[in-house]
Parts: sequence; structure tokens; C-alpha cells
Amino acid sequence: MGEVVDLGFRARSWQFEALASLKRFSVLIVHRRGGKTLAAVMKLIDSALKNQLPRARYAYIAPELKQAKAVAWDYLRHYALKLPRSSVNESELWVQLPNGARIRIYGADDPDSLRGLYFDGVVLDEVAQMKPHVWGEILLPSLSDRGGWCLFIGTPKGINLLSDVYFKAEANSEWFAKRYTISDTNALSQQELDTMRANMTDQQWRQEMLCDFDASSDETLISIDLVRSALGRHLQPMIYRAEPKVIGVDVALGGGDLTVIQTRQGLAAFAPNVLNLSDTQQIADLVAHTIDVFQPDAVFVDGSGGYGAGVINRLEALHYSVTGIQFGGQAIDERYVNRRTEMWWKVKCWLEKGASLPNDRRYLIDLTGPRYDYKNARNKLALESKDQMKARGIKSPDIGDALALTFASPVAVTNRQINGLPAELTRFYNENLHARDYDPFQRYADQAAKEFQ
Repeated sequence: MGEVVDLGFRARSWQFEALASLKRFSVLIVHRRGGKTLAAVMKLIDSALKNQLPRARYAYIAPELKQAKAVAWDYLRHYALKLPRSSVNESELWVQLPNGARIRIYGADDPDSLRGLYFDGVVLDEVAQMKPHVWGEILLPSLSDRGGWCLFIGTPKGINLLSDVYFKAEANSEWFAKRYTISDTNALSQQELDTMRANMTDQQWRQEMLCDFDASSDETLISIDLVRSALGRHLQPMIYRAEPKVIGVDVALGGGDLTVIQTRQGLAAFAPNVLNLSDTQQIADLVAHTIDVFQPDAVFVDGSGGYGAGVINRLEALHYSVTGIQFGGQAIDERYVNRRTEMWWKVKCWLEKGASLPNDRRYLIDLTGPRYDYKNARNKLALESKDQMKARGIKSPDIGDALALTFASPVAVTNRQINGLPAELTRFYNENLHARDYDPFQRYADQAAKEFQ
């Protein structure tokens, strides 16, 4: 019979439930001061002690190394040293257990230091602050050699890597996902909760203590609540069929960004065509196909950065009428710092009027990503740039920009028939555009969807 050592850890009821339910990939959303880091450290120690493989390796990873050290190192060292024949390396921040298994503290701020390593198990803490590529490009491959596990833990902070993996885990039976709010853990006294509630904004309380992903940042232009209410909303065709039909095309040629063709009529936005293409002629041909089928009253193509120029030139050579839009160009309304900000503000107003979005979570991620401020010399409303978003670890909102382009300018109704068909048949054809049995360009959309995942 093996030696029994009492480490002194007594799991709360939620910790016991969660630790007993974990699968190979798990996501735990826990309110502030709920005890998630300690539970995760105990999971690492328990797994490492039971591992019979040679040179077992485990990792606790926080957004920054100094953060990881401040939050988890004391826990890890304290409990590991209760085990006979354990050792600690203070300079490299690892503990080695009696069976030779090693647990080390890392920071995701230096992702290259994680490349080429293997792990039997990993805890990712404060995942909302991590850049998405750390998981998909670096850590997931590091678990593949030995079938390692990963536990994501954190508290919501809008739409980011944490929300992304949590929503995916909810829909995947091979993952475990659970949220624990203040009502579930009993981790804090009522007096402490009352003090915190009195000193937090509603948004902070919902986010930090109720684990509410829908609690948007005060600086977010379009709230999560607003987008979520529009997703999958059903509108009767009579509400929008007399409105102008518009196509917005956000053009991207590689670099991780995708080209998006977005169709909209009045309050109804239809399923986007998301493409991973690097040939402007192919993109233009697909836009031409969409124009032929959708018969829009206006087509607006992103002409910024030079990428869209080739698409516009090709379409004009084919005698299609399109309008190039410069995102950084002057806004029609002087209240906005540029054209892109103005278009995004119109998207916000459109959503507030009861608009309908396809039931596609990519809208949730894209539309709630950009922040706004008035911190410019002209004191005008300004939307943060794509580069600023990427610096925060947020991907380019390609679908959001394509939708915004459908609001580039006022549009009058000019086109209501296809090849002489009666108006009612035309509307039926348009409304069923995305439900047809065969789409010759579907492979491009499938490829783009794979890239997104």
C-alpha cells in the first residue's frame, strides 16, 4: 500500500464537483476570489503524482510570468513541499515531485519559450487576457505527443479566447464546461459581497461576480446584449422587402484576415460569405456572382490598403457598378473621426431598431470587439483600428467591417426584378438565396470556416 500524505487541502463543494467532472479539455468560469487557482494547482499536483510515465511535465500558465508567480507559485510550492523527497527550483519556478514529475510556472507573454515543449497537463489561468494563437498554435500541439489535458480557468471579460473556448465546450460532449457564480460557491461572506456590490458598477458586478459574458466593457461601441438579441431574430419579409438591398465587401489578402461578402436588406442581414482567398480576380468573380443573384441597389467595397482596388477594377471591367470606400476617409457626418467609425455607429443604431442577424457566433465576436473613445485632437467619436485590436489579441473584425460597409452611404431602391420575373417571385428568390441546394462557391466558404476554427 502506497504512502498517504495529507496536504491539508479541503475542497469546497464546488471545487470537489468540478475536479471530479473534468475531461481532457475543460473550461471553468468562476467568479473573483472563488478559489479557482487553488483548485487548478491541486489538479496539477494530483495528476502529476499519479503519472507513471517517465519525465512527466505539467505547466501552470498565466498571461504574464510575473502574474503567474504572484498568483500560483506560493500555492504550488507550499503544497508540493509537504510531499517527502520533493524539490523546488526558485529561479526556474518549478517543483519536482517524488516520482520525478515536474510542474513549472510559465507566462503566455513569452510564447516562444513554450514552443517545442511537451506537456502531460496544462492549466491556463486568466484566459480572457491571452492571445488566441497561444492555445491553437503552441499549447494544443504540445499536448498531442502524450495525450495531455488542458484546464482553462478564468472570469469573463467580454468576447475573447475564454468566451470562445467556453462556448465551443458547451456544444462539444467531449469537453467539460461549467460556470460558478457567487450563488454557487459560498466562497465569500455576505458582508464582503455587500461591500463589493456597493463599490462596483452594474457591468463590473455582472462580469466579475455573476460570470456574465454579456456584460460588455464600458468602452465597447456595440454591447454583447445588443448583438445577442439580434442573433437568429426572425423578421417577416414584409418588414424589410421594400427596403434597399445592399452588399458590403471587406477585402483581405492573407495575413490571417478573411474576405467577407455581406448582403443586407433593411433590418435583415443575411448569411455572410466568408472567403480565404488571395486572388483579387477570384474574389471579384464571386462578388459578381452575388450581385447577379441578390440584385442589390448598391455595392460598397473596401478600397483601403490597396487590396480592394483590384477587386473594384475587375468588377468595373465586367461592367458592374460598385463604390469603393476608404475606411480612413472623411465621414459624411462631421461628428465622426472617419468613415469607418461612422459606418459602425450606424450598425449600432440599426441593431437598436430591432435588426436581425444570422445565428452565427462570429457576429458576436466581431461586432463586440472594437472599442471607442473621443481621445483625438478633434474630439470626435473614434473607433479603434484593426492594428490596435490585434495588439490586444483581438482578431480583425472582418464580418463586422463587411456589415458596416452596407451602411456606407444612403441607398435608394432601384432594382426589384431578376430577368423580368414578377416582383413576388423575385422576393421569394432573394429570400431563399442562402438555402439553395447547390452553391458553386461553397468550398471557399467551407475553407474559411475551417480557418476560423
